Order: sequence, then C-alpha cells, then structure tokens
Amino acid sequence: MIDSRLRILQMVAEHGTVTAAAHALHYTPSAVSYQLRQLAADLGVELMTHQGRGIRLTNAARTLLQHAEGLQAQWEQARAELAALGGEPTGRITLCGFSTAASRLLPPAAAALRDAHAKLAVRIVEAEPDRCFDLLLSAEADLALLVVTADSPPMTDRRFDQRPLLDDPLDLVVPREHRLVDKPRVTLADAAEEPWIVGNPDTTYHQLVLAACMSAGFTPHIAHHADEWDTGTALVAHGFGVILVPRLAQLREDWPVTRIPLHGEPAPARRIMAVTRSGARDIPVLIRAVETITETARELLPRR
Repeated sequence: MIDSRLRILQMVAEHGTVTAAAHALHYTPSAVSYQLRQLAADLGVELMTHQGRGIRLTNAARTLLQHAEGLQAQWEQARAELAALGGEPTGRITLCGFSTAASRLLPPAAAALRDAHAKLAVRIVEAEPDRCFDLLLSAEADLALLVVTADSPPMTDRRFDQRPLLDDPLDLVVPREHRLVDKPRVTLADAAEEPWIVGNPDTTYHQLVLAACMSAGFTPHIAHHADEWDTGTALVAHGFGVILVPRLAQLREDWPVTRIPLHGEPAPARRIMAVTRSGARDIPVLIRAVETITETARELLPRR
C-alpha cells in the first residue's frame, strides 16, 4: 500500500488549497497540513510555499506527484494480479455513481457481488461526477459510473482508467397535448423555441442539456430550474416548458406528459463511463461489476 500522505498531496494538487482538499477528504485543514509537513520532513524537501493567501506546490512536490501516479498504478496492478490467483474476496468494495446509475445500474451489480462473495462487503455511494473522481483519488471508492462533461478529466489523465460503457439517449418530455406529440419524427431543434426546464447551473444535468441544445444549433430559453426528474415532469405537466430526460431515468406515470424519442445525426445522448484508478480495471470483482452493469443496461436500453 502506498503512503496515504501521497493521496493527501494529490488531493491538494487537485483542489488547489489545503482547505478544499480537507473538505473532500473529510479531514480538518490542520490535519492535512500536519500530514504534509510530516511527509516533507521525512523526504527532506519542501512541498508547499505560501503564495498570497494560498499555496504553491514546489517542483519537488510535482516530481513526487508524478511518481505517486506510477506507484498507485503499480499497487492496483499488484492487487489485480493477486486477486486473479484465486481465493475468496474479502474486505469492502465501493461503487459510486450519479443518481440514475446509483438507482438503476449499481444495485444489480452490488447484489451480484454480494451473492457471489459472502465475505465481501459491498457499498454504494450516490455522487456527482466531480465527487466520484475525488472518491476514487482518496481510495474511498473502487469503481465509478459517471457522465462525461466539459469538466471531466481528459482520457489521457494517468490517474484514472476511463472506459466508455454506454450511450444513454435523451428523450424530450412534453405535455400530453403538445404540438410535437403526433409528429412522426422529432429532432431536438424542433423544440428550440420552447421554454426549457433544466438543472441548476452547477449540476451535470445543466451542462448536459445546454451541450445537447447547442449541438442542435440553438441556445435554450431557460424558464425554470429543477434537478429532480419528478419536479421537472410536474412542471411539464402543468405547461411550464419541456425537459430532456435520459432514457434510463424513470418518470412518474400519473403525470399527463409524453416522452418522445429524438432523432437526428447524432441523436442527443449522454456518454456514461466506467472509471477506476489506473491499474485497477483488471481486479476480478470490478470486472464482474462492469459485466453486470453492462447486462443491466442492455435490458433497460433495448435497441430501437
């Protein structure tokens, strides 16, 4: 196991301040500072210097971070090779993901692991994508399902193994008597002049809808904000606008709305990734989890 203080240094580098890193790690800032001072003393180098009200990582810290990425990957590869030798998995594995994944894709995977391995504790954490990356970096999670956004780390980020898992089509939800309901082929551009209901600006859903609309050639007129599917559907049902809903998302059936599959080249969709720490993708229980998630997605998203 690599020194836990290296993970703390990684989180400081990721978030830019000791306070933000401490918040992500559920530590106090003083605890983070103490751990980094001890690491610096053990190595005989300076890792941080004050810069105004913030900090700046030294060249020594950045060199250490480069080695930490390699050490982390080697450690995960060693875990995978040892697990592949056989034996009953023990300990705990944590799966994390955004709301739809946490409700529809992760529970079957967790149940499959629980039923196959009596000595393995399986935990699910619902979290937004940025939090999922933090959970992976801090070793609080082992596998994350997340939606690709403009803020996602690039595929070349050596800290993570990111694999495209599936594309979840986006459906347009309109009032039951809406003008588009009887149209044989509906594109996203057909709803360009509608009032739109989207997530709050700091959410993945907000980014998803804006990116889809701009790809269709328009900027949506945002009339209302709603983060929950039930809230958005209720607003649609009462004539306040339209929403985009991923096909994996379940909606209440008692609202007078219609869900319309969209056409176009390409039809709007969200890309869902399976992410582990670099080197960990071949751990057998994670392979089994991804296989179960893929099977579940095929059942929930039959090809049209």
